[in-house]
Amino acid sequence: MLFSLSRRGLLVALTGALCWPLAWSQAAPVAPPVFPFAAPSATMPLPPELAARAFVLQDLSSQQTLAARNADQPVEPASLTKLMTAYLAFQAVQSGKLTLVQEVPVSERAWRVGITGTSRSFLAANSRVKVDDLLKGMIVQSGNDASVALAEAVGGTVENFVSMMNRQAQAFGLKATTFKNPEGQTAPGHRSTARELSVIALRLVTDFPQALPYYASREFTFGGIRQPNRNLLLWRDPTVDGLKTSYTDASGYCLIATALRATPAGPRRLLSVVIGATSPETRANESQKLLNWGYGAFDMVKLFDANKAVANAPVWKGQSSTVRLGRVQPVVVVVPRGQAGGLKATVARNDPLVAPLAQGQTVGSLKITLASHPWQDVPLQTLDAVPSAGWFGRLWDAIRLGVK
Repeated sequence: MLFSLSRRGLLVALTGALCWPLAWSQAAPVAPPVFPFAAPSATMPLPPELAARAFVLQDLSSQQTLAARNADQPVEPASLTKLMTAYLAFQAVQSGKLTLVQEVPVSERAWRVGITGTSRSFLAANSRVKVDDLLKGMIVQSGNDASVALAEAVGGTVENFVSMMNRQAQAFGLKATTFKNPEGQTAPGHRSTARELSVIALRLVTDFPQALPYYASREFTFGGIRQPNRNLLLWRDPTVDGLKTSYTDASGYCLIATALRATPAGPRRLLSVVIGATSPETRANESQKLLNWGYGAFDMVKLFDANKAVANAPVWKGQSSTVRLGRVQPVVVVVPRGQAGGLKATVARNDPLVAPLAQGQTVGSLKITLASHPWQDVPLQTLDAVPSAGWFGRLWDAIRLGVK
């Protein structure tokens, strides 16, 4: 059932004064975003022309795709593969399987992968290295040797770890991504897409915000050898705090970049994926161009604060006759600059709502339009649990439902 919010109610929501809390720097778990983000609306502003084979721009704050070109074209992920390796490594640390101070062995296989590639952390064969240093070596230096050492520490063997990578890709709902190794070297069938790589990156920074300081590091010294981060935007834009570069002959120069900037409606995070640039300088310039366009061409509008009721819905057969609908995160949306006045919102409920209802259960959506065009659907959850009523209450509501 559809229920339009009153003009006054939406105006109050649009002019809310509270800012969205900066969840990215906190280690506390947050609810995962809904993937995939909706495709850009037909009424979106046109993105700039980029000297790249494919690109995607995602807005984490509103969970919207702002721009995409050739986003579903198969690509060789190269060192962007290490984002999934990092995801599983941080997962192992969070679960207690590994600790940051734990020293793990560097096998001859890990060492050999390092010396045969252009990206290495200069690990010595048969040495022992702290997990924290391996993470820095993989993330800052893009070390293939550090990636394989972490894979063996988490999975026991590289082969088992690669199976874990592919199972995690399936859990993310990825359809076009298949991994053959943890470091990203060219291999038959090792592939992904710009859009699916953005999903891996978004899940990494959402599920493990503690990873961002690693990606924001400009350099790392190990064994007396200092190496800079290859993400040139870390030196050029103070709002950029990640994420990963890559290069192979097949994929060209690639960069996934993420930035966090302050806006009147609260902090706003964007993530760009640029695939197939012709040089390190070009991938940095084109990524900067895409991020700047995303921030400059849109306004972020907060419709409702976190845990604020968007609507009260009737409940049948419950200990309460109503339940508050909303989200545990603020409800925010981005619109083309200057067009916030054209926003309208309608609540769609999965009626009838019959108890028991769990807190956080999705029972509807907030359908947002801009100038009468569909713009975004935001899932709505129950903000409170509603247990079942006693037998008499359930019987009475069953009778009422039967004649409704």
